[in-house]
Formats: sequence, structure tokens, C-alpha cells
Amino acid sequence: MTGSLMSPPRHEAPEPLEGPVVGTVTGGTIIWFVLFLVQLPFYGWYSEHGHAWWIWTCLAGGGLGLIGVWYVRGRDAAIKRASTAAAEKAEAGRHAEESVNGADNDDAAKS
Repeated sequence: MTGSLMSPPRHEAPEPLEGPVVGTVTGGTIIWFVLFLVQLPFYGWYSEHGHAWWIWTCLAGGGLGLIGVWYVRGRDAAIKRASTAAAEKAEAGRHAEESVNGADNDDAAKS
């Protein structure tokens, strides 16, 4: 079967894009809450025309955005902790290698 969904990929998937995730989610959350507050004075009109769900959608977007901010801040902190731990491990490995090489050089000089 040519061109099936089971064919192997032709190239590797690109790396995921990283950007200011916390700022992006925070900005989106603020926009949802602003939209809620701007529409709130017109609740009567929205309700009469069957569009009151617009207001509640904005409130739900703001609430879910708060959960998103909490999540991406935790994710960002975990990424920073992992990179710090990896850097410390690499530094410790480099120091261990230097001390082993230095001991080998000292032994060779004594011989």
C-alpha cells in the first residue's frame, strides 16, 4: 500500500520551539480577564441576544490561564534545575578528569 499512514518518516522532527512561555501564558490570561471585565457591563444585552456564554467563556479562559501560569512556572523552574544539575555534574566530571590526569602526570614525572 503506497503512501499509507504506516510509512516511516522521511526526516526527523524538528526540536520544539522554546520562548518566553511564562510571559506568553500570563499575557493571554490577562487578555481573557480584560475581555471578561469589558463585556460584564453589557451582560443584559448579551443575555437578551443569547450570547451570555461569551462572558463566561472569557472568565473560564482567565481561570484556566491561571492554572496554565502555575503549570508553566513550575515547568520553567524544573528545566532550570535540570540544566543547573547537568552543569554541576559536567563541572564535577571535568574536575575529576583533571585530577586523574594530573595524578598520571605526577606518576610519570616521578618515574
